[in-house]
Amino acid sequence: MARFTLPRDLYHGKGALEALKTLDGKRAMICVGGGSMKKFGFLDRAVSYLKEAGMEVELFEGIEPDPSVETVMRGAEAMQKFEPDWIIAMGGGSPIDAAKAMWIKYEYPETTFEDMCKVFGLPRLRTKARFCAISSTSGTATEVTAFSIITDYSKGIKYPIADFEITPDMAIVDPDLAETMPKKLVAHTGMDAMTHAVEAYVSTANCDFTDPLALHAISMIQSDLVASYNGDMEKRDRMHNAQCLAGMAFSNALLGIVHSMAHKTGAAFDDYGAHIIHGAANAMYLPKVIAFNAKDETAKKRYGVIADSMGLGGKDDDEKVARLIQYLRGMNDDLNIPHCIGKYGADSYPAEKGFVPEEVFLERLPEIAKNAIADACTGSNPRQPSVEEMEKLLKCCYYDTEVDF
Repeated sequence: MARFTLPRDLYHGKGALEALKTLDGKRAMICVGGGSMKKFGFLDRAVSYLKEAGMEVELFEGIEPDPSVETVMRGAEAMQKFEPDWIIAMGGGSPIDAAKAMWIKYEYPETTFEDMCKVFGLPRLRTKARFCAISSTSGTATEVTAFSIITDYSKGIKYPIADFEITPDMAIVDPDLAETMPKKLVAHTGMDAMTHAVEAYVSTANCDFTDPLALHAISMIQSDLVASYNGDMEKRDRMHNAQCLAGMAFSNALLGIVHSMAHKTGAAFDDYGAHIIHGAANAMYLPKVIAFNAKDETAKKRYGVIADSMGLGGKDDDEKVARLIQYLRGMNDDLNIPHCIGKYGADSYPAEKGFVPEEVFLERLPEIAKNAIADACTGSNPRQPSVEEMEKLLKCCYYDTEVDF
């Protein structure tokens, strides 16, 4: 038996933020990030709509990109004092992911972060509050997923929390919010969405309910992402829907080792003054992982279907896989994303010499590979790598060398 879970209600289209007026409750806590929602007036509108619904509203502001365990604990403490019956998470993936983890700790104060990370092992939520997610970026789709990513900076590791209990009760997908994204964020979140859709389609947990969502998302991203990056707001609006469809697919079909590797490299070199941004990491690693996974015949056939759906041509599955890899690398070029860690600049743009020194990468490689193998996303990858293969794959992602194993 399999399960397919999405939010109970999804409000979409311009002006969908007004759906907050329909909520029924006494107190709502809004969790937000660094200020863009306030700057563009969306936070004030959300507060106004909730007050119109008769609620007392409190803000938890300043959730950082790649939120920390410490931020989660502070937010949960604020919730325990205010006692909201609605948690409203608003912004990009970071505030929504952080609020999901806060929700767990709020409902079960004795829960440790280690408890939260037990895959599909959470107790039943909604004993105190329900959850509404409002996305402002077009990539993570955390507004419709059963996942949250929290960073333990003491270990330099991002941990995925995975459980259908943290799938939001309500999602608001209003493209007005996405139109405020800076160009670099459009690129990174867009390739995150592409990776979600591709990994969901070849995952070992794919099914008839997830495949159409994944393929249609891929088609939309192919059509709309680069134009959205170049300022076409109609395409930007469509990308907001595309990333949500990709999220619906991967939340139920799960992901693969592109995400395992991105989770375990993102914060691994923080002490060198920069972060490998999640969407950029996915964009760099996806072509390499496709080449690795395509050694599995079932995965190769499914990559061939993706290539066919994109109209890439190819006389057989091997050629289709090669064309898919070539196409994705071309998208990275169009979006000013590097092809490998060795060329990844501290500003995330391609550089002659990246911010991660070769000797540091090689020194930390065994631990990163071991952690990537243990990541929650590895289990549904179509080809299970050994630690040795993971090390070799990560080297290919550092040097941009061919995957021939």
